Amino acid sequence: MRKIIIYIFCCMLVLPMVAQNVKELQKQQRELQQQLEGTSKMLKQTKKSETATENKLNLLNNDIKTRKKLIRNIQSEINALNGEMGTLRNKRADLQKQLEACKADYAKLVRETHYSDIQQSPLLFLLSADNFQQLVRRIQYMQQFAAYRKEQVKQIESIQTEIDIQNNLLEQRKTNRSTALQSQKREQDKLTRDERKQKDMLKSLKQKEKDLLAKQKQQQNKVNQLNKKIEELISKQVRTTTTLTKEQQLIAGGFEANQGRMPWPVEKGYISGHFGKHQHPVHEHVTIENKGIYLQTVQGADARSIYEGEVTWCAQMNGSYAVIVQHGNYRTVYSQLKKIYVKQGDKLTAKQAIGQILTDENEDNKTELYFQIYKDRSILNPSLWLAQ
Repeated sequence: MRKIIIYIFCCMLVLPMVAQNVKELQKQQRELQQQLEGTSKMLKQTKKSETATENKLNLLNNDIKTRKKLIRNIQSEINALNGEMGTLRNKRADLQKQLEACKADYAKLVRETHYSDIQQSPLLFLLSADNFQQLVRRIQYMQQFAAYRKEQVKQIESIQTEIDIQNNLLEQRKTNRSTALQSQKREQDKLTRDERKQKDMLKSLKQKEKDLLAKQKQQQNKVNQLNKKIEELISKQVRTTTTLTKEQQLIAGGFEANQGRMPWPVEKGYISGHFGKHQHPVHEHVTIENKGIYLQTVQGADARSIYEGEVTWCAQMNGSYAVIVQHGNYRTVYSQLKKIYVKQGDKLTAKQAIGQILTDENEDNKTELYFQIYKDRSILNPSLWLAQ
């Protein structure tokens, strides 16, 4: 019985860890499905035509990337379920052996002649005692025998109950694995279709490469003008700020302490343009250098402050608005806004709406925020500051 208890205790430690891992994987799958639903919504908001655009390609690329991650996640769940099922089978087999051993011991006990005599005529066994002391010992012996026999029956019932539990758990895991396999198959089919679309879209865009390159150059010039203006403004603000107040120091300290845990400046969306130098998604020989990140989201979405701070500048540039928010010696910049809800001097809280993000009809209805982070005059990679 002691061995059984120890074994069951060990399994009780291992199985919940596996189950917790599966639950965590399923939670991640739900989050990835939500991301895919968001991308699907953005694709529906693009211009209603089959014409290939860079925006559609970027959305499709993100869709493929997310779906591949989802498929890997489902495979991890299947592997975890397979491992758990193996553990359950081994546990059930060991319990079955323990049950057979207990039954054999019990049968042997019943077959023992001395014990059989006690069972057939317990009163005669007591009355045949030579003296009172022997009578007392025989009564105690019978009590011990009855307790031992009762314990063996209880042990057999306990093991049988545990075997039934393991059978039920095993059936549940089989059902879960079957569901996961079906889900994986569906996602794989969707991925194949997406990759086929991606290939066709790239081919179509390559045929318009000259026009797209000219458009890309024009867009880059606008961004460069914006970057230059922002850098000048921040440089001026840093020069005119001699020392930080106690409040600003506390805000700066809190901002720095929350690196990697900041809320996103959009409620839903994905990073459509990464910080630093990287290859253009269509033009192989074109390198893009971003001094911030682009976050694509749904139409009508708001930009929001990632931390408490004060608006130090807001104005319109190149047909859209931009806002600078100071957080001590840190500053965040929110550009490509259709309209703004704040003014210079406003104190903001974390996640407070700053303005509505512009939906560019000339860019296939793309709704994209340009977001930057500065520490004094140094520009930082925003991706390293946002929660993953």
